[in-house]
Amino acid sequence: MPWVYLIIAGLLEICWAIGLKYTHGFTRPVPSAFVLATLAGSMFLLAKAAQTLPIGTAYGVWVGIGALGAAILGIVLFHEAVTPMRLLFLGMLLVAIIGLKATAG
Repeated sequence: MPWVYLIIAGLLEICWAIGLKYTHGFTRPVPSAFVLATLAGSMFLLAKAAQTLPIGTAYGVWVGIGALGAAILGIVLFHEAVTPMRLLFLGMLLVAIIGLKATAG
């Protein structure tokens, strides 16, 4: 169950990170509430996962999922640059996430 918590926490991290673009510096109430709610949920589930998983693994996977997802959605939603090097490093990030999961024990 801790891995399920961690994956959901990572997905919520993507939500709040992308949501930050829509808050306009926390001046828009609905997007701001969304960001705060998803941030709280993400932290709660990370804490639940970290009760069982090593904190280095849990935090690394959580950050990795969030960073990878935010980068991909930044490309899709905000037309951020897509370069071969960026894609290479996003692929390496995915390999690192999988590696942390595979070696968690």
